[in-house]
Amino acid sequence: MKIAILGLGEAGSRFANDLAEMGVTVTGYDPNPLRELHPSVTLASNNAEAVKDVDVIFSVNLSSVSEEVAQDIFPVLKNTQFFLEMNTSSPDKKKKIDMILKPTGVQFIDLAIMAPVPTKGIKTPFLAAGEEGFAFLEKMKPLKLDLSLVENGQVGDAATMKLLRSIVYKGVAAVICEAVEAGEAFGMPAYIRKQISSIIGGNDDLIDRFVEGSKTHALRRMHEMEAVIEMLEERNLDPIVTRATRDNLAKLMN
Repeated sequence: MKIAILGLGEAGSRFANDLAEMGVTVTGYDPNPLRELHPSVTLASNNAEAVKDVDVIFSVNLSSVSEEVAQDIFPVLKNTQFFLEMNTSSPDKKKKIDMILKPTGVQFIDLAIMAPVPTKGIKTPFLAAGEEGFAFLEKMKPLKLDLSLVENGQVGDAATMKLLRSIVYKGVAAVICEAVEAGEAFGMPAYIRKQISSIIGGNDDLIDRFVEGSKTHALRRMHEMEAVIEMLEERNLDPIVTRATRDNLAKLMN
């Protein structure tokens, strides 16, 4: 199997390295590759070169460049290839990318990354949606990935489920971060941790994971919250709490 990874940041580089370690032929492209790659990963000079003649394309870029990437690879795509739109984008953005690429006949999959990548790498849980979802799962079976399929799901459904989930997880993390900061400011860190622990099942270590995870991945999670805001506003909902979550993540970056 030949796989292309477009975007070699934290997630993309880990996917590339893990797949290469499994014996997969991997080609990657990133305009500014900074992370160490497995020796067998081939770096292409552009997006189009990376995807030419591969079986599966992982697009793991920022949502802000996803349309540009789609335009870059459009001339070389084939109907035998699977294109995995993995960027954290709103459902409508994923549908827009699908429409851009549809004339090529490429098999488009809305693939959501459902957990932090550093923990499990390519074995991270993924949620797939799209008309070719079942064919995609069959294609990837030899790699034994943690893939789930949205039943009768269309492009955008996996993104919707991921972002709805993010409202809860990232929102809870924001509340915990603010509470811990307030407890320390008032000289009552033990007291506030006890209050938080009573809500999250008595798991004190989980408090630290929420706080440290929010700090470490603040930029990526801020973009995720912006995608949630876009999704909710498209349905004429006012994302008051999600905006606050985004603002909290922006503060953690300073």
